[in-house]
Amino acid sequence: MSDVNRLFDDNAVYKTLLESTKAIPWKIDWATMKFAYIGPQIEALLGWSPESWVSVEDWAMRMHPEDREYVVNFCVTQSQSGVDHEADYRALTKDNGYVWIRDVVHVVRDDRGEVQALVGFMFDITERKKTEEKLLSLQKELEVLSFKDGLTNIANRRRFDSSFELEWERARSESKPLSLLLFDVDFFKQYNDLYGHAQGDKCLIDIAQTLSLALEGPRDLLARYGGEEFVVLLPEADAGAARKIAERCQRLLKKKSIVHALSPHGRCVTVSIGAGTVVPDEQAERAGFIKAVDQQLYAAKKNGRHRIEHVQLPESERLQEGLI
Repeated sequence: MSDVNRLFDDNAVYKTLLESTKAIPWKIDWATMKFAYIGPQIEALLGWSPESWVSVEDWAMRMHPEDREYVVNFCVTQSQSGVDHEADYRALTKDNGYVWIRDVVHVVRDDRGEVQALVGFMFDITERKKTEEKLLSLQKELEVLSFKDGLTNIANRRRFDSSFELEWERARSESKPLSLLLFDVDFFKQYNDLYGHAQGDKCLIDIAQTLSLALEGPRDLLARYGGEEFVVLLPEADAGAARKIAERCQRLLKKKSIVHALSPHGRCVTVSIGAGTVVPDEQAERAGFIKAVDQQLYAAKKNGRHRIEHVQLPESERLQEGLI
């Protein structure tokens, strides 16, 4: 008889020790698929008496439905192959609650190498799982924060760069248009000098909230590009759609009427906008496209500000060189 079998069948001392621990020992006869033994601790943990654990069917049915199929199939496959294994799952309690369990399984073979029994331990890992879930939730919160601008609460430059790369590749593979709007707040240095940096920060927050109202598509993205610059990414938007959104942004800001006494444009805060549209091909480069749109923004500022300059770039050579 093997040491493992002796542990359960012969040695009362070991049995007493096992039953005094939090780990719950058990044994299943492979031929009948019935429990030969399960520790009395199971009742304190799950509410089911040891006598109610008759077969593997009881084990399977006292498992969360979402975990059952995978765990049962995994354990059966590993056991048939004679491989020791472990599995985490939610076990059903008698009062219809659930407890996270880790089952550690050892396959016992006879002298011919045939599977004779399964023995193992159940561990309550509920607290560990709660801790893992809290850490995962915290990690997700940190990921969200890492993609959010601390002042305006919209996406930051890092989020834009990540989204722009993904949308560029999608547009290229699907041969669809991609548009970009770059914004610069007109005379913002003068605004800060006149009203102070605290009011300047509030101005940027108001602009971000206003621009966000202009977006339509589920993948449209507004981000703070840096300082007083903003960027809008418009997947699947052609030149006409991009122009309409840029004009809507200007109308919304005009309606917002953020006072700027030193602005020649109605004594209100305005923006200059550089816009660009492209259907990327294999030769096109993202950096070239951004440079071309940035040049449109420069032209809008040079030509009097509070205006939109747009470029449509179908030729990949122009994108590579960043030419207008």
